[in-house]
Amino acid sequence: MSVIELTINDRSVRSDIESRVHLGDFLRDTHNLTGTHLGCEHGVCGACTVLVDGEPVRSCITFAVACDQQKVRTIEGFDDDELMKRLRRAFSIHHGLQCGYCTPGMLITARDIVRRFPDADEARIRLELSGNLCRCTGYMGIVAAISAVLRELKENPIADVPAAREIVSDATASAPAFETFAAAPAAVPQAPVAASAASKDQPATQRKGWTAIDDSFVVPFPLEKVWRFMGDLPSVTSCLPGAELVEHDGESVKGKIAIKFGPMSANFAGAARLERDDAAHRAVMRGAGQDNISRSRANGDVTYALSSEAQGAQTRVAVTLEYMLQGPLAQFSRSGLVKDFVRRMIADFGARITAQLGGNAAPEASASASSAKFNAGSLVWSVIWGRIRQLFGKGG
Repeated sequence: MSVIELTINDRSVRSDIESRVHLGDFLRDTHNLTGTHLGCEHGVCGACTVLVDGEPVRSCITFAVACDQQKVRTIEGFDDDELMKRLRRAFSIHHGLQCGYCTPGMLITARDIVRRFPDADEARIRLELSGNLCRCTGYMGIVAAISAVLRELKENPIADVPAAREIVSDATASAPAFETFAAAPAAVPQAPVAASAASKDQPATQRKGWTAIDDSFVVPFPLEKVWRFMGDLPSVTSCLPGAELVEHDGESVKGKIAIKFGPMSANFAGAARLERDDAAHRAVMRGAGQDNISRSRANGDVTYALSSEAQGAQTRVAVTLEYMLQGPLAQFSRSGLVKDFVRRMIADFGARITAQLGGNAAPEASASASSAKFNAGSLVWSVIWGRIRQLFGKGG
């Protein structure tokens, strides 16, 4: 046993402790400071990060006896810290947490980043965060929160902000490009078409944070007839469950689409523009919108190309859906189940177009009915049932 004296969250502590006890266990078990979370217990995940004499350390691999005569600050010790208050608020606004397990360590590391790098860009923030792992958020909200605090400090600095500790090394030149992720913007662009124009020719794999889904369906009508129909935006909108056309001006539209996915409800409102290539029978619908309930933002491109089949008697419509979802609903955007669900929606869209062209569609819905949420329950169950059948080798 060893006797150690240290200061924890501005409180002097004297304890008898075994030399093998780690600081994380000492804080949690002896002092009930359970905000310090133990994850991997190998110093990899960063969930247990605390400050020791002002520097972030991994409490799961730091022996408590090594902290004798030092000052330790855990997440519970920042209640009066203005910089931490701003970070906590930004993490909430930008949805930088979900389950919250990594959040105490993530906040302490974020505070250290803000202090040391007042001009940090996204690449620098991601590099400095690389020692803190999160299994939920995709990091986009975390990076956006830290960026927001850095901007706020330039406009409204803190008078008594703690002095930044020394930068041990500067690896900006070697910072990776992080092509997979993108920081969330502060708001939906006012002109979504212009915002996406710069990337319109980029493949989906080169667009940071976007998900792409390819599928096709066949319509039993000649190509030119289908092409004319696909250029009629009100008619196409009527084939989208839950969609409502608010304004229509040539190739530009404003509208809403409401979806209910189990307990999740969303009502996206936004604008889009159709770009058509009549010679190639190819078109792209580019748009952006926001759900006013969850404050989630969506950007999306829907590309469709038509080709003639069966000696001109029918038309294949190849569809590529590329989208980026930011905010609380982003966690639903990349799962295999959602991708299967979107493919079923595309197939349903094709069936509705076929019905419209064949004159078998129901009469135009009333305004109240057209704005009703699309309940995805039946489609979801069909997707799940299809997977179960595949699992047990019963195709079809």
